[in-house]
Amino acid sequence: MMRLPNLNALRMFDAAARHLNFRHAAEELHLTQGAVAQQVRKLEADLGKTLFKREARGLSLTADGATLHRPVRQAMTLIQDGVAQLIPDAAKVTLSTTPSFAAKWLVPRMTNFEAQNPDIEVQVQAEESLTHFASDGVDLAIRLGSPPFGKDLSYTKLASLDLCIVGTAGTPQFASLDTPTTHTLIQDSHRHWDQLFQQGLINRPKKLLQFNQTALAMDAAKNGQGLALVPRLYLHANDGLERLWDFPADGNAGFYLVWPTGARTNRALETVKTWLLGQI
Repeated sequence: MMRLPNLNALRMFDAAARHLNFRHAAEELHLTQGAVAQQVRKLEADLGKTLFKREARGLSLTADGATLHRPVRQAMTLIQDGVAQLIPDAAKVTLSTTPSFAAKWLVPRMTNFEAQNPDIEVQVQAEESLTHFASDGVDLAIRLGSPPFGKDLSYTKLASLDLCIVGTAGTPQFASLDTPTTHTLIQDSHRHWDQLFQQGLINRPKKLLQFNQTALAMDAAKNGQGLALVPRLYLHANDGLERLWDFPADGNAGFYLVWPTGARTNRALETVKTWLLGQI
């Protein structure tokens, strides 16, 4: 009978194959990078196969590595599901969202959720990249966009994308859309200003500041560096920003709660979903 590889080594191989980075795999497993790399090398020696190409920019799977990773990932998922069945009402939910949504909307409201649900732990992953539910261990994701979001994903709309122009407190209200062009405009990675320029609604100004996150654009506007075009959802009382012009909702575009279709649910997960919808 063929001797199976060490299960712990397969677990480390799975993490490295998902991240294609020994350091990130080690962080996920709470181990040292050297320990993960050593176990993967031992696994390769036991199998007599090279599973990774070690390259200057990181790792990539060889053909043998990709062949092995498919069933290993399936097996790890089955093990995780089996453990979850022993704790059917696990009170932990991992929620992925963008840094700006987390900073400007979610975090200020988390105290309220924790007070109402002290037995539920919500782990927030704030990142710009798209979520891979199976490999990232994410239960729910909040994303700005328009459906559909991908195969085998369910979703519900939290709020429409209602954009508004904001400036520092005390900025006079606009009489028309000719006014913004006399100011410095602040753009984030969504490039909403560019869309208005292309539609001919606003003329392009001489100066345009660029930030990679909406939260940073809002902070710059608060500091008097110019005008930002941001979702109205991110504004709250006493945030130091003046709402100067509102645009109508942009079709199906908005903030959506997304999760894997057919994924096992529990009380904690449903509680978080209900709370998010209620807050909006």
